[in-house]
Amino acid sequence: MLFKDVAYNQIKEKLLEEEYAPGTLLSEKTLIDDLKMSKTPIKSALIRLEAEGFVTVSSKQGVLVNDLTIDRINNIYNLRIALETFNCEQIYSQITKEQLEHLWENLEETKIVSEKLDVKEFASLDHGFHLSISEIAGNDEITRVLLNYQDHLLRITLRHLRKDPSRVRKFYQEHVAIMKALEKHEKESIRLMRQHLQESKSILFQ
Repeated sequence: MLFKDVAYNQIKEKLLEEEYAPGTLLSEKTLIDDLKMSKTPIKSALIRLEAEGFVTVSSKQGVLVNDLTIDRINNIYNLRIALETFNCEQIYSQITKEQLEHLWENLEETKIVSEKLDVKEFASLDHGFHLSISEIAGNDEITRVLLNYQDHLLRITLRHLRKDPSRVRKFYQEHVAIMKALEKHEKESIRLMRQHLQESKSILFQ
C-alpha cells in the first residue's frame, strides 16, 4: 500500500472515530506528528478527503474538520429510504436461497456484536447488510450512491450509537424482521425497510 493510501486510511479512521472532532482546526504539523509521516503523503490524503467532503483545506487557516448539517443528514436519509425500499421491491419476490444465506451470515455476526454492545463493529455490519441488499438488487448506480454516503453516515451512526449502545439491539431486531419478510417473499419487507430507516433517521435528531 502506498504511503498516501496509508495516510488517507489513518486520517479517515480518526475522523470516523471523531478523534478529530467536527469543527476542529488541524495543522499540517499535527497530522505529521500524529501519523509519523512526511508532508507529501498527508497532502495527497487531504486532497482526497476534501473531495469527499470530510475536510476543508486552507493554506492560511489549516485543515477544518467538516460535519454533516441537519439538512444534509435529513436529505441523505430521505434518499436512502427511496433507494433502499426500491431495492426491497426489486428483490422480495425473487431473492434466492444463496442470497438469503449470505444475508443471514451477516445477521449471525450482527447478533454477536449487538449482544456485546460493540458499536463500532455493529455499525460496520449494519452498513454491510444494507449494501448487500443493494448488490442483490443489482442496480450498480444505486449501490454506488449508497457507497458514496457510507463513510459520512458511519461517522454519524457511531456518534449516536455511542450515546446509547443498547440501540444496536433494536436495529438488529429490525434487520431480522426485514430478513424474515424477504425469506417469505413478502412485500412487507418494503414497509419494514422504510420504517427501519425512518426510525434510524429520527434517532439521529434526538
